Amino acid sequence: SALGIGPSSLCWSPDDGLTVNIDEIGTPIPRRVRGQVKLSPTFINEQAFNLDVNGLHHWRPMAPSARIEVKLEQPALHWSGHAYFDRNWGEEPLEDGFVSWNWSRANIGEDCAILYHMQRKQGDAFPLALRFARDGALSEFDPPPNHRLPPTPIWRVPRGIQAEGEHPPRVMDTLEDTPFYSRSVIETQLLGQPATAVHESLSLERFRSPVVQYMLPYRMPRRRR
Repeated sequence: SALGIGPSSLCWSPDDGLTVNIDEIGTPIPRRVRGQVKLSPTFINEQAFNLDVNGLHHWRPMAPSARIEVKLEQPALHWSGHAYFDRNWGEEPLEDGFVSWNWSRANIGEDCAILYHMQRKQGDAFPLALRFARDGALSEFDPPPNHRLPPTPIWRVPRGIQAEGEHPPRVMDTLEDTPFYSRSVIETQLLGQPATAVHESLSLERFRSPVVQYMLPYRMPRRRR
């Protein structure tokens, strides 16, 4: 299957994985962004999960473990490493179903662990903890306690992560810091092992605020034909 968005395109194949061809102009500082991203799954997960009590929001970690290769012509960047690919879909906007969520993924030896901690508008907090073996076998485990992390340095987005052990998890780096969303690298412990996790925090109360809604077109321009 393929999708074209302006001059850029995405192509998904169960055999070849995901190929993204990028040809865009960056914002807010205009500059050319051109190149290709290829994601090669270790395995494909077929199971999807309902995230809310009414079954209106769904999540499927399609490639919990993968490799990625990034080749950009402009700017000149080339790197490869571990990757992950999922999809969310639903019958209503996310901000109508959730107050916030924290998500994280970490390699555990040859396996990987994915954790969700969602604060739903209807119902209590919903924690989810999944372990995927290298061959794709899926098992759930008891979600570890939730730990509060320092907010992001610029926009003060709240962050939290589920983690084990006596030593509290530690923010190693903040990769993205926006008014309603953050992405970070966390030093943590899961399934009895030290781990480095990629973490995201999403505040949908902030997202729906009029100020943030006003700013969105400047970050993600909408061009009319």
